[in-house]
Amino acid sequence: MSEKFNDMTLVARVTMFHDKKAFEQLVRKYQSPVRRFFLNHTMGNEPLSDDLAQETFIKVYTHIDKFRGISGFSTWLYRIAYNVFYDYTRQHRLTEDISSTAVRNIESLHSNHDLRMDMYKALKILKEEERTCIILQMIDGQPIDKISSITGMPEGTIKSHLSRGKKQLATYLRNNGYGH
Repeated sequence: MSEKFNDMTLVARVTMFHDKKAFEQLVRKYQSPVRRFFLNHTMGNEPLSDDLAQETFIKVYTHIDKFRGISGFSTWLYRIAYNVFYDYTRQHRLTEDISSTAVRNIESLHSNHDLRMDMYKALKILKEEERTCIILQMIDGQPIDKISSITGMPEGTIKSHLSRGKKQLATYLRNNGYGH
């Protein structure tokens, strides 16, 4: 059974029968990718990422009847996650408070501590739109057309953000001892 068909079956069970077990399957399947999406956007702030992921799944559950299947469920889910993050940043204006919290959270991580810290610092230098496109493509593995569906940006704009963002990341990492 294809992944898209399986998602559609689970969504239908949730929508028609209020099947909580079907929704739990969707949460289990997408919980880690959504949490990773938020961890990257919050520069490693685990408590905030958990809160945003929880808010995303609450919104998914309460609005699942609005999913039409025009795009894949994962695209629809990431669009909600993107909107949750965007709303959060608008309300709280991601500032130095979050950055200092993120640095503390990053410092507590075990494996690849230095690389992870440098990646978060590198991501932090990017503009928000560039960072979003980079995270969705390079970390979450989303193709450009899905990034467009998730963010609402035209594909050409996404390509520009990716190009600029990758150049800036490469320069930053090269200047900090990664590569030659």
